[in-house]
Amino acid sequence: MDAVALILLGALGALALVALATRLTGFGAQRPADYADAMPRLDLREHLDGPIRCEGVIYGPLGRMASRFDADFVAEWQGNRGLMREHFRYDSGNRQDREWRLTLSNDGAIRAEADDLVGPGHGQQMGAAARLRYRIRLPQEAGGHVLSVTDWMYLTPEGVIVNRSQFRKFGIKVAELVATMRRVDT
Repeated sequence: MDAVALILLGALGALALVALATRLTGFGAQRPADYADAMPRLDLREHLDGPIRCEGVIYGPLGRMASRFDADFVAEWQGNRGLMREHFRYDSGNRQDREWRLTLSNDGAIRAEADDLVGPGHGQQMGAAARLRYRIRLPQEAGGHVLSVTDWMYLTPEGVIVNRSQFRKFGIKVAELVATMRRVDT
């Protein structure tokens, strides 16, 4: 084997080790059980109910801010079935509407559907956190790509939800979102 092949093989090995370490210790390594004892307890039926104000930032693949947004949500629950309508306003002037159809099992399992998802999303709420995984199809003006998403929601002691999401294509992080969601008193 020549020197160039050895260097390439070594570089690939190093990249594989970094990817493995990130999966075992980083964002992707979190499990809902990690937050089982955390208080206060997050209950989507309670904390994502009624009018909700959302503000956030989207980061590109290199960690630089790519977009900012604010949104108004309205969520309604009938037992364990919820409907959450979202209206986003981006700093570019673009607007986006999404409607989530949520089902929450008594054990905290979450099933999520929306028109731009590829199949249903699945997750779990436990303790002060909830994780939801799904595949989303971006609008055509954004390339129409299908991305794998991991959403984490963490309930703060004052009742605000901090949402952190990572978007991946072929396992490579292409974007990250950080947002807050808080109920609006009417």
